[in-house]
Amino acid sequence: MDSEKKAWVISVDMGYGHQRAANPLRDIAYERIITANSDKITTPKEKRQWLRLQSFYERISRFRYFPIVGKYIWRIYDKFQSISPYYPFRDLSKPTLPVVYIDRLIRKGFVRGMIDYIKKKKLPLVSPFFVPPIAASYAGLKDLYCIVTDTDINRVWVPRNPKEHNIYYFTPTEHSTKRLMAYGVNEKNIFFTGFPLPEENLGENLKILKKDLASRLVNLDPNKIYIRRYKSTLEKMLGKLSKPKKKRPLTLTFAVGGAGAQKGIATKILRSLENKIREHKIRLNLVAGIRLEISSFFMDIINELNLQKEVGRYINILRALDKKTYFEEFNKALRETDILWTKPSELSFFTALGLPIIIAPPLGAHETFNEKWLMQMGSGFQQEDPCYVNEWLFDWLRKGMLAEAAWEGFTEAPKFGTENIKRLIFAKDKSEVKLRY
Repeated sequence: MDSEKKAWVISVDMGYGHQRAANPLRDIAYERIITANSDKITTPKEKRQWLRLQSFYERISRFRYFPIVGKYIWRIYDKFQSISPYYPFRDLSKPTLPVVYIDRLIRKGFVRGMIDYIKKKKLPLVSPFFVPPIAASYAGLKDLYCIVTDTDINRVWVPRNPKEHNIYYFTPTEHSTKRLMAYGVNEKNIFFTGFPLPEENLGENLKILKKDLASRLVNLDPNKIYIRRYKSTLEKMLGKLSKPKKKRPLTLTFAVGGAGAQKGIATKILRSLENKIREHKIRLNLVAGIRLEISSFFMDIINELNLQKEVGRYINILRALDKKTYFEEFNKALRETDILWTKPSELSFFTALGLPIIIAPPLGAHETFNEKWLMQMGSGFQQEDPCYVNEWLFDWLRKGMLAEAAWEGFTEAPKFGTENIKRLIFAKDKSEVKLRY
């Protein structure tokens, strides 16, 4: 990418999803990736508004796991953020209550500090969240881009009167592309690009990805059930499939979301895999992100099980002080990950890296659609009871199911989202850009 090609890259700090989508664009970011709700240019009033939105979501996310009352509170909230049935395909451009609410916030000056700051230099604006491009459009700015971060989205992602705004949308799936059309976005303004994946996990012409996947398939198919059946196809794409000189243990990575609502699942995983870890039959990565309390929670369970000596060897806790460092460490850990266990958040799209996904219960309608997408491709499986992961996970391995899922993710999910997005942002004629998948 030409070093002179720069854009305003605007993200938001609400969980990890939006910032994870912005991170691969850091090389084109002018000055820095601006976090709209916590950057130094954000006014105190705006920070309070953003904090209310974020705190409310995180509290509700954690509430979902409370007995009896929690599920009812979550249902009420999920109804507010619900997504209309996809079929029959119809006009859904009429503004909903959340759309009207966001519209009024913006008209009253929401994110005005950010808008005033970026006006100083005329550059494209790209954001993995809908508020910055919509607010910029109201302010009269041009060359605006919004990255969709789920397979399906709420009407709130589109302005109240979409025909009056010239915002370009980059989508991760064909499903989300058609959904935007139903919401009234001009078809010429929608590009199916794929989700922006970390380039350090791809490599030039997918050289890094193919190398990682080749060694992963060997770990995922110990009995060579799948490999024998499709060996010629696999080796034509990846090269020779053989055990690497430096053999590594089967590695499972469990990622807790930004709100920390799934930490209880990690307890069950640790208890169930205790003996497998002691026997060095599996390595477990526990992803705490930037949450110190989640990291401490993991350590308490590890201490309770007397597994301290395995920490740093067959148990790793991935925690960082800031999200930039966390993303770097997480992407690095994925290169030696065989199985990713996560709720169907934006991490669903990482199946394109040849990662089979064990799907934790979804939080929200958008994650339900992500789950469906993974399962339709055959690269994701709903988790069985985590208390017995020591049984069902190894059954799946013996059958070659996870090797097949890894290959399906690699071949079916789009891998070139980052490249496609960068090319489109700076293209004079976007209709001439040939996208890769």
